[in-house]
Amino acid sequence: MSYQYSKGWYIKELKKMGINYHPVDKRKLESYKTFVVRNLYFEKLEKMK
Repeated sequence: MSYQYSKGWYIKELKKMGINYHPVDKRKLESYKTFVVRNLYFEKLEKMK
């Protein structure tokens, strides 16, 4: 269980969307800092709308 809006939460939500790797660097999401994962999450939310 991860706290809402923590790094683990963002990774869990991205994996629900089907994103397991960074779209550009092709590395696992867990290897990135929180701000990178958070920005990727918000980018994907904007594309979904």
